[in-house]
This record gives sequence, C-alpha cells and structure tokens, in this order.
Amino acid sequence: MKRAAVVIAPGFEEGEALTIIDIIRRAGFTCDSVGLTETVVTGSHDITIRCDRVLSKEICTYDMVVLPGGIPGATNLRDSDLLMEVIREMNAEGKYVCAMCAAPIALERAGVLEGRTFTAYVGYDEKIKAGTFSEKEVVVDGNVVTSRGPATTYAFAYELAGLLGGDAEAVKQRMLYDHAFKKEA
Repeated sequence: MKRAAVVIAPGFEEGEALTIIDIIRRAGFTCDSVGLTETVVTGSHDITIRCDRVLSKEICTYDMVVLPGGIPGATNLRDSDLLMEVIREMNAEGKYVCAMCAAPIALERAGVLEGRTFTAYVGYDEKIKAGTFSEKEVVVDGNVVTSRGPATTYAFAYELAGLLGGDAEAVKQRMLYDHAFKKEA
C-alpha cells in the first residue's frame, strides 16, 4: 500500500493539514501525520493535534511527503535540517514532494524548485526566487506538487490521492465536492 506523510510543524495551517490527511485516507492509502519535533503540535489558530509519529529518516521510505502551510508552520518546516535531508532524498528517488500555501519555501531551501514550475500563497511569487511561479490552483511538475492556500486544499488533496493511484473522482463524489465547489461557466 502506498504511504504519504504530512509533516506538521508548530504554527501549521490546521484546515490544510487535516483535509489532506482525511482525503488521502478516504482514497484508501496510509497517510500519517508526522510531527516535526514532537507528537503534540499546535497550529496557527490554536488547534492542537496529536500526530501519528515524529519526523525521522524513516519517512524517506514513504511514497510522498506533504507540507501544509501556515505561519510560522512553513518557516519551521523550512528551518528543519532533518526535513531538508528527507525532501532531498525523496526528490532524488523521484518520490512525490508536495507543499502548499507558504510551505513551498521549504522546497526552495531543499533545492527542489530549481527548473520547476510551482505555485504558492499570494505574495510568495516575490519571496521564492527559484523556479517559475504559476497562479494555477494546483501545479504538478514531475514529482513536485504545489498548491495556493486554504481554499485550494481540496483540489490539492484530490490531486495527491490520484497521483498515488487512488480513485480521486470517487472520493470527490462521496464528499459532494462538485456540489460545493461547482465552477460557473
């Protein structure tokens, strides 16, 4: 079974992290919440969660690593030397490295945005110097997947579930995604 790890740092964006974990699990995959330095982590809106495990090099055995945004969550992710090692190793192996909102700053520090197209939260096109910025909701460039912010979390998570080989359309239908996020012509 394919496995994803969502890395949770103090100050994480709660809605992003929990939605990603939920949708990947609904698609039938293992998706562990991984605390950056401890199992109990408080988000940017004072919601505290208990993670499944703490970050270690074992995460490199997973098929996908996902970084939710939030401030200071994204800067905490970016500043973790261990996480940089994990991202670099997984990227070198062609595994999925994914980030949304402010968290692509961690992908930049890890060196994986060079020569890639990415997206991020408003204003991060000025902060991130590597790669080519796009305003698309979700950008897939090889094994690097990025998204804009809290409102794009569902689209991002369905894309991740699909990349892992899941039936994202079936999960969307069960969750009534097309009813809530219907785009007008």
